[in-house]
Amino acid sequence: MKVNSTLQLKLKRGLDLPLKGEALEKLPDIVPSAVAIYPDDFPGITPKLDVREGDRVMAGTPLMHDKEYPQIALASPVGGVVKEVLRGSRRKIIRVVVTPSAEGTPERQGTSDAAIAPKTREDAVEALCRSGLWAWMRQLPYDIVPRPDAVPRDIFVTGFDSAPLATDFKQCGIDGSNLQAAVDYLSKLTDGNIYVSCRRGDSLPSIDGITRVEISGPHPAGNAGVMANNIAPVNKGETVWTLDLVTLDRIGAWVRTGATASRTNVTICGPEAVNRGVVSTLVGADMQTLLAGHIADDGRNHRIIAGNVLTGVKTDMDGFVRFPYRQATVIAEGDDKDEMLGWASLSPNKMSASRTFPSAFMPWRKLSGDALLHGGRRAMIMSGVYDRMLPMDIMLEPLVKAILSRNIEDMEALGIYEIAPEDVALAEWADPSKIELQKIVREGLEYMRREA
Repeated sequence: MKVNSTLQLKLKRGLDLPLKGEALEKLPDIVPSAVAIYPDDFPGITPKLDVREGDRVMAGTPLMHDKEYPQIALASPVGGVVKEVLRGSRRKIIRVVVTPSAEGTPERQGTSDAAIAPKTREDAVEALCRSGLWAWMRQLPYDIVPRPDAVPRDIFVTGFDSAPLATDFKQCGIDGSNLQAAVDYLSKLTDGNIYVSCRRGDSLPSIDGITRVEISGPHPAGNAGVMANNIAPVNKGETVWTLDLVTLDRIGAWVRTGATASRTNVTICGPEAVNRGVVSTLVGADMQTLLAGHIADDGRNHRIIAGNVLTGVKTDMDGFVRFPYRQATVIAEGDDKDEMLGWASLSPNKMSASRTFPSAFMPWRKLSGDALLHGGRRAMIMSGVYDRMLPMDIMLEPLVKAILSRNIEDMEALGIYEIAPEDVALAEWADPSKIELQKIVREGLEYMRREA
């Protein structure tokens, strides 16, 4: 394989949760009854609506655009009719729901040859923004949709998902020709390196013009921000872009065909899911269609998560798969069981990041877990657990305190520009203080973006 170079990265900190419920097989394709786009899934965008209820749209038609950068579009993944525009307080757009056309193969909005083969960098940025795929990338600092006027120092592509119960990207039908086309396109947008990660020992399709990064270690080893921090940290005044291999494949398919892929592979998993597997469906599919017949009928209360158990969004059967549209997890709520001694029980079925419970001495044993906090929220305990869960050169405990006190100077010195909420999700799970670290980090990033 011809690449610029190969780097090896061995991470020791982190944890792979021993969670039951991995996907077992490939399931039949599903055509959902509706799909939805949530603007909150695309941080940094202030959405302005482009459609109204009852409008007919094609796949690729902009549903919303950003007020500050109007060329950034959130496009419809399917052709059909706009069924609902749900708003919240102060008329905030919560989601836009589209009912797919009855044909099942929705008509698609075309893309001009000039857009796919741009002559200048500005043309390339404009075309990618209007395709809807621009919003699938992220920018560090601030973990937001990239600003079109910022030239990235480097681009980091994560080639595997290390989150609990995630499946291999290879099951998403990655095409080597698409990856090469995407790398060639993105190389016009940066003068730096394009890094693509993979698990040590795994193979990547042959791609010219990249730096291959072989990573070993537990979650969050698959996070692009972790890769960036350990290879080329983001300094003040610098910008890098991050994305995953699936998005890179989509960009390549768009470059080659002019059409944005509307299908995605969703992993139905979790200890309370039955008939688990990977299903091909449409981006933003509704949970009612997706999970029909896949939730255990055991009389327990269930929590449906759009995403993985660490970073996903709590939803219900009338919700939808959320960005990045790859996982639907079902776990027990845990509020309907009466256990002797509660959180203090020494049951071997308890999951913990420490050696408090017998399960720590049986790492091969998969556990069910639930959504209970197992204790109340309390003041931050300086126990060092954050450091064990975060394989980055960042002191998370002082950083969290700096964010809470809105100390901009300390936030900058402690690495606020390098971190994203998903990077602290594992530390949040293991935190004995039950502090909402992801929410705190997101608020800190938004504060820095406004003030700095």
